Amino acid sequence: MLDAFGFRRTKWKRLSLNTNVTAIQHPPFDEISPISRYSSVREQDRGSLTGNNAPNSKDKTPASDSDREKSKLNSHSTTSTKVAESLRPRKRALLVGVTYKNCRYKLKGTTNDVKNMRNFLIDSFSFNPQNILVLTEDETEPDLIPTKKNIEISLKWLVKDCRAGDSLVFYYSGHGLRQPDFDNDERDGFNETICPVDFLREGMILDYDINSTIVRPLPKGVTLHAIVDACHSGTILDLPYVYNRQTKAWEDNYAPSGARKQTNGGLAISICRCVDDQMLADTSAFNTKAMNGVMTYNLIDILRCPGVTYGDMLDLMHGSIEEANRNGCLTSRFLRTSCQKPIPKPVLSSSEPFDVYGKSFIL
Repeated sequence: MLDAFGFRRTKWKRLSLNTNVTAIQHPPFDEISPISRYSSVREQDRGSLTGNNAPNSKDKTPASDSDREKSKLNSHSTTSTKVAESLRPRKRALLVGVTYKNCRYKLKGTTNDVKNMRNFLIDSFSFNPQNILVLTEDETEPDLIPTKKNIEISLKWLVKDCRAGDSLVFYYSGHGLRQPDFDNDERDGFNETICPVDFLREGMILDYDINSTIVRPLPKGVTLHAIVDACHSGTILDLPYVYNRQTKAWEDNYAPSGARKQTNGGLAISICRCVDDQMLADTSAFNTKAMNGVMTYNLIDILRCPGVTYGDMLDLMHGSIEEANRNGCLTSRFLRTSCQKPIPKPVLSSSEPFDVYGKSFIL
């Protein structure tokens, strides 16, 4: 099975969608309480989704100054910092990039994807850096490595104590797989999964578990966006509606078993790299400094333009990919070298139908 990961990265040219337009501006939000890496999750919650306990953060040795200097992507204050919680809507994000270092199925651009997404959230949507939690293999603290346990804990953190007006973002760049569904919960007969860095030892994280952790608890007035740049990721949140761009309509994705996939009144939206049965070559977007994932790079480039709706976003992304596939990538506007396989088109799903051309994309 692992031989399927023997992909080769190519490079992309930058989309010609940058129009030097000022990034979307939003009314200022009061800063929320700086989120502690440990205090945001109760001790009894610090385990897998089955509730295994882990040592209290007070027993941990504080990171050295040199460690803090290396871990630039996380800006959390110390656990002793206490600031009055704002009554204004809050923004919180979990960004996960898995490289699978020293493995034959390693990826080269996932950490860059996370860095770009973090900067995008801060610069274009006014996210407070202290409310963005980043898990990559480049982090120096064990709790910030994208293991299965750490990802599960962080997913709980993302939705903990959320309330009306909150905007939450879950971003994942890494490998995705699928496995047979024996509970009749999937229309295609397979569970979609994401692969933590230790998935060969600890196992994958299933779409059902992601749904139960960050989708079902969402209360009314809370919006969650999940952006998943991985194979087999089309319905990774198990949301009940999938948008069909050809018919311009939402299609039913409810489980044959009748299993609940809805929120608790909130809105969950996911943008994923490809449909569930697609596995793709590890193609990369091109810029002058680093390797970047196709979907992530394309999405960020498009959303920097003000007033983009969900429908606009899909049309622009699909149009760019169709051009690349027609030209074999070599002469497209945003690919530098040839592609071994056609690039798949992203998938939009939601917990409830909405007018994709009437709703602006705002995080």
